[in-house]
Amino acid sequence: MAVEAVIWDFGGVFTSSPFEAFNRYEAEKGAPKDHIRRVNATNHHDNAWALFERNEIDTDRFDQLFLEESTALGFPIPGREVLPLLSGQLRPRMVEALKACKARFKVGCITNNVVSMHSPGQDEIQRAAGAMGQVMPLFDAIIESSKAGVRKPDPRIYRMMCDLLGVEPQACVYLDDLGINCKPAAELGMKAIKVVTVDQTLAELAEATGLAFGGAEQSA
Repeated sequence: MAVEAVIWDFGGVFTSSPFEAFNRYEAEKGAPKDHIRRVNATNHHDNAWALFERNEIDTDRFDQLFLEESTALGFPIPGREVLPLLSGQLRPRMVEALKACKARFKVGCITNNVVSMHSPGQDEIQRAAGAMGQVMPLFDAIIESSKAGVRKPDPRIYRMMCDLLGVEPQACVYLDDLGINCKPAAELGMKAIKVVTVDQTLAELAEATGLAFGGAEQSA
């Protein structure tokens, strides 16, 4: 089936991956590398992160639960210290790719996010708001986990986006920086692209859509 829509994740796709910030924090605190990712991946449907992204708990409760979960896995980290790490640097080439796709296809965004956002430094707030302000108006449809009450990788959220865009899954390309979120998209029939680097992503997106994107550069 010909491509009719391109569906995107936001964080780690249009902005640099929070995993880089997680690793810097872990190194500073003496925590095992990838400890935060391990906490997030353990009991991933019902842990603190999942509850927070479905808007089932507030910031204070997330702070407490994440501390309990990280402690149980070997190193205590308060949830309030994780949230400021989520803001990333905007990737201009990915934004240009979105614009190119929008000129030819329907475009949507499925993002796992939270309503009760963190309180980092003002520069981080402005950077996050600026990135979203540049990108979000470009989409034909947006689904936020905190508003929908369902989050990736629940297959329902992908079907919801297909319904909003009026397309079948088989006519969609899906991009996400997490393999666990790409898997259900692929199982529904979408062409799933795991975002690792900008160059790799745009090469795969070009192959899937037949579009040409900007020149290569070394940034991830």
